[in-house]
Amino acid sequence: MKATVEPEGKDKVFEHHRARVFSVAYRILGSVADAEDVVQDAWLRWRNTETSGIQNPEAWLVTTVARLAIDQLRSARARRETYVGPWLPEPIVELASESETTPEERLSLADDISMALLHMLERLAPEERAAFLLHDAFDYGYGELAALLGKSEAACRQTVSRARKRVRDAHPRFDTSATEHRRLAAAFSSAISAADPKALIECFSDDVVFYSDGGGKAIAALNPLYGPDHVTRFLIGILKKRPENFSVRPAIVNGLPGFLMTEGGGRIHSALSFGVSDGRISALYMIRNPDKLQHTDRL
Repeated sequence: MKATVEPEGKDKVFEHHRARVFSVAYRILGSVADAEDVVQDAWLRWRNTETSGIQNPEAWLVTTVARLAIDQLRSARARRETYVGPWLPEPIVELASESETTPEERLSLADDISMALLHMLERLAPEERAAFLLHDAFDYGYGELAALLGKSEAACRQTVSRARKRVRDAHPRFDTSATEHRRLAAAFSSAISAADPKALIECFSDDVVFYSDGGGKAIAALNPLYGPDHVTRFLIGILKKRPENFSVRPAIVNGLPGFLMTEGGGRIHSALSFGVSDGRISALYMIRNPDKLQHTDRL
């Protein structure tokens, strides 16, 4: 007769795996709030499941979270089609002064949670996205994917290969060291704080692209902006309207050096992340939708 696992024991097991299952949900969904909802749903299912026969709790939880996230993403896609302006992932932010990872570790981590990658993954179908991430970021085998998606191993192999090719073809090529990224972050922060258009232009590559997400609730460009002149003019336009107590705080945004723009009482109104190529900022991502910045109030 198998022993029954008490609720307290179940909770302990779940908490042990919470960070990993949240990582899976966030990468599939690109939303902190949605990922937290999915993790909560998985926890309730875990508590209400007879777990004594589950030999690998982590595999059970990851599979459950992945399936829930795929379903959530399908419904979220319909909402995102009517979203006002570019849709960017909800940022994961920590203050630079409190980060426990080294710059080199952050650069490696950013390979699979960077704004650039998560933004590009919006082009993939939900199952494609999940299969690609689980295989390439979480080392899921094709047999495990087959059980998760209800497909053959051959079909899963094709799905991952197709997704990987789309990512390789469309994902921006950023090439920089941690030191170079920090140098540009400092130069950009100084230019933003001084609202200096010349200094801003010098930070950008000739082919820089700027995405800003206001969701119809904050000032943002309704379409991507291209070129240093257009990007600089837009940023200066925002800065001209900044309050007197405006400040720029260095932060780690999705694994890379970025910024939080704050105003009265420390309220965060923008989070910025960027990619670097050939010593210049070649892609800039600015999240201004207040709904996507709610969890940054904890900082």
